[in-house]
Amino acid sequence: MRRARAAVVRVPGAPFSLREVELEDPRPREVLVGMTAVGVCHTDLGIQAGWPRRLTPMVFGHEGAGRVEAVGAEVTGLAPGDAVCLTFASCGACARCTAGQPAYCDAARSLNLSGGRGDGTTPLRLDGAPLHGGFFGQSSFATHAVVHERGVVKVPSDLPAVLAAPLGCGGQTGAGTVLNRLRPEPGTSLVVLGAGGVGLSALMAAVAVGCDPVVAVDPVASRRDLAVELGARSALPPGDGLVAAVRELTGGGAHHVVDTTGRPEMLDRAVAALRPCGELALLGLGGEVTFDMMRLMTKGVRLHGVMEGDSDPARFVPELIDLHRRGHFPLERLVTAFPFEEIGAAVAAMRDGSVVKPVLTFG
Repeated sequence: MRRARAAVVRVPGAPFSLREVELEDPRPREVLVGMTAVGVCHTDLGIQAGWPRRLTPMVFGHEGAGRVEAVGAEVTGLAPGDAVCLTFASCGACARCTAGQPAYCDAARSLNLSGGRGDGTTPLRLDGAPLHGGFFGQSSFATHAVVHERGVVKVPSDLPAVLAAPLGCGGQTGAGTVLNRLRPEPGTSLVVLGAGGVGLSALMAAVAVGCDPVVAVDPVASRRDLAVELGARSALPPGDGLVAAVRELTGGGAHHVVDTTGRPEMLDRAVAALRPCGELALLGLGGEVTFDMMRLMTKGVRLHGVMEGDSDPARFVPELIDLHRRGHFPLERLVTAFPFEEIGAAVAAMRDGSVVKPVLTFG
């Protein structure tokens, strides 16, 4: 057992509490990573609030970056000292994984959202008792994490950890939806609903491939300003005039809309703002949504449910790093760093909209 420090949630909706915990040594195909940075994602906060009580206490966090400290006996391609980005877990053996679509792995729920490994165990202990973890295969709101090798992507050693961290989820979800799923032609219009970390990652990818116009929608003025600085032709507040404004900006309706809000009223407006045969990609966590089927059918709307940007992280994360290094994916514009001990302030800044992507750093 090794000692670590983790942000523990005692019961659903409780605040993050920094505690000393114990961590098992890695199993044969696992990797021990010392964290240098971890992004805070709305998914952490949304799921934290509704997490099952039977799976608490729990450690969340799923945008980790750090350095390998130890590897299991059967791990290949990784060695102590490697700089890495952590991402979601997948089995590597099911039909979806072997087809290069690990985001839709048959074992995704048990590997990412069960409160432990796929076999029901957890590498974490708190006060001698099992501590639930394995959130998106990592639970990286901690100084260390034990992760299956499939959830570890080697990155260049000179890539700042505060930039590597968001690539594991928010960056690849937003950008991957555009680059892997929608694959828009240059000159086609794309609208992003929600200018948070995921939405602005989608926006940057759309600008990089030549979409025009690119339009962002967000209630926070500072985020709208940032969207324009990142290449959006226009950034609009949500409201009753949104559909008309989008249709005017896009010459009769958008070719593509990427929704990161999960809000029924925004999805209704998204469909109305599309041109015939337009495409709507659904990324936001939410509940049930009702669509007017006749409108979907007569407009020929194509709906896309997208997880993790349709990404195979081992392939796609390096592509995003290359895009960043060529100046087309300026992720640093989204990031604000906080010391790990200030996780409460980071969460508050994300909730009030003053920060787009908080990233916790470990001294």
